[in-house]
Amino acid sequence: MVAGETKRLMIFAPPQSGKSELTSVRFPAYWLARRSNDPLILCSYAANLAESKSRHARGTVESTEFIELFPNIETNANSRAVNLWELDEPHRGQMVAAGVGGGITGMPAAGGLIDDPVKDWEEAQSELIRDKTWDWYKATFRSRLWEGAPVVIIQTRWHVDDLSGRIIREQGQDWKIVRCPALAETQEERDIINHSMGLPKGLPDPLGRLPGDALCPSRFSREELLSIKKDVGSMVWSALYQGAPVLAEGNMFKRAWFKNVVDYAPERIKRRGRYWDLAFAEDGKSRTCGVLMGIDDDGIIYIEDVVVGQFGPDERNRIIRVKAEQDKRNYDNAGRLWIEEEPGSAGKDQSAYLIKYLAGYAVYADRPTGSKDVRLEPFRAQAEAMNVRLVRGPWNEEWVDEMCSIPTGLFRDQGDATAGIYNRLAGSMVTVSSVY
Repeated sequence: MVAGETKRLMIFAPPQSGKSELTSVRFPAYWLARRSNDPLILCSYAANLAESKSRHARGTVESTEFIELFPNIETNANSRAVNLWELDEPHRGQMVAAGVGGGITGMPAAGGLIDDPVKDWEEAQSELIRDKTWDWYKATFRSRLWEGAPVVIIQTRWHVDDLSGRIIREQGQDWKIVRCPALAETQEERDIINHSMGLPKGLPDPLGRLPGDALCPSRFSREELLSIKKDVGSMVWSALYQGAPVLAEGNMFKRAWFKNVVDYAPERIKRRGRYWDLAFAEDGKSRTCGVLMGIDDDGIIYIEDVVVGQFGPDERNRIIRVKAEQDKRNYDNAGRLWIEEEPGSAGKDQSAYLIKYLAGYAVYADRPTGSKDVRLEPFRAQAEAMNVRLVRGPWNEEWVDEMCSIPTGLFRDQGDATAGIYNRLAGSMVTVSSVY
């Protein structure tokens, strides 16, 4: 950032990992040493917190060690307030400290720091406070920056829709994201989390750790972190300590309804099929989802396989065909599949092409009616009655997270596909618009 090579940076790290010391105390001092004519703004969730960090940064600039390294950089004795202090002439650099939501009008800056924009869990769960923070970022903070000014946001994550979450959703491709979980993950776990942030698969742990290694074992050992995980619960652990918040349970589904995980579905499955909720936009960015479900003689529902991802049209079609072949090969009664048909001629054309492409299979084009939430109600009733089983697989956690985020979550492709296949197998609500 000092060199101008990185313009937008997010760093996610757990509590008490030294992130504020490095980013909000040492970094401002180094910035002003190297870019002594460029003012810097530091904001935290509270003004007094930002001012405390500013005071320590000023103390670093005035320290004997700093003066030995940078003898030409000194603070202005007549401008030493913790919310605004300046360097002595001939340098024009200064540091401004303010709270998120506070006024920084008239304080332009060549660089911006936001350190922990969220106070606590309660505030993070408030949509009103999240909206206010977002409005402040766009209208106040962003408007203070010079052209080309770099920005860093460093925080513990609290909510998928916190400040970083909203920026990722709207401008994620413009930001470099460095996520340092308290305990290093497996590659599969890291890929799932990174996918939710728009990051590519295959990225290594940023510190090259092995799965399960602690971030800073001299500060918090693996054993202590596991104890913390047990104390705080999975939701807080995932958000604050792993930098991967998951949506809290929504109004429709509860996590406890999906605790029954089995190694395989029984042989007595009498109805089985897969439903595809297609990404209509052929841009490789929208999500396609296919859910394989079976229902046994007792009415117990088994979610047997889920495929979800951002695929271009050719890759999507290939995956659908491969899954159709696998399902038919693995199960005697899995020859049926449904494809959701979008309204309009383009939707019909897409369905007609796919059904021709899948010649040899019992393929149905389905045009569902009514709201998505209403279509989910029959399946929801069965889930609440604890009649749903998940067949163990790498998709389990992501599917549960998405189902429990409905109706307020960012995605619901898996929910739509789940509703689609259940309603087809159970014979409720939705009628088939076309059969080819």
